[in-house]
Amino acid sequence: MSHPTRPLPGAAPVNSLPSSSRRPATRARVRTGVIAVVAAVGLALTGCSSSDDSLAQQANAGGDKGYVAGDGSVSEYAPDKRGEPVAFDAAMFDGSTVSAESMRGKPVVLNFWYAGCAPCRAEAPDLVALHEEYGDKARFMGVNLRDQKATAEAFERTFGVDYPSATDVNGAVLLALSDYVPPQAVPTTLVLDPQGRVAARVLGKADKSTLDALIKDTVAESA
Repeated sequence: MSHPTRPLPGAAPVNSLPSSSRRPATRARVRTGVIAVVAAVGLALTGCSSSDDSLAQQANAGGDKGYVAGDGSVSEYAPDKRGEPVAFDAAMFDGSTVSAESMRGKPVVLNFWYAGCAPCRAEAPDLVALHEEYGDKARFMGVNLRDQKATAEAFERTFGVDYPSATDVNGAVLLALSDYVPPQAVPTTLVLDPQGRVAARVLGKADKSTLDALIKDTVAESA
């Protein structure tokens, strides 16, 4: 079941992105792209100041305080308007590697975050609750754009996050999804359909009821 783009209350509408996916780049172009994305993320994370709690202080120990958040805008893509399945290999904090292809077969919720990001902390309890609600009907995975393992694990303990996260300090996953995830919009949440295509996107803090509806729609497609 498809829906038109649904902005959150008070949020500016987001134009749907082109359904066609970017063609595979050469190795040299990929390396250049990763460097550019990492640089963009570094600039984006110097934006607004984050709140002064202990977790934020730990995350911001290097003196780089801040985030630039999206406005909560939502885009939903009809099945016939979606691009090709996304492709990436993600290095997980536990040392394993997960590919986008290995997660196909059921909806996937990808949340881009880092510990010093205030809206990431604000939405974490809702993501945890939705993960518990959907159980094996949908996979959840975080993509951490900044933190070392100890900081990421402290965040996960604080909020009870029990789904895995990839470490993406080098920007490889972000680059692979750059058609959908602007480096300046943290957090961003994507809902992938069972074929691995982007079915929906939330730029900024995800409203629980809205994200629930997006996941529910995508789960229903595979029923």
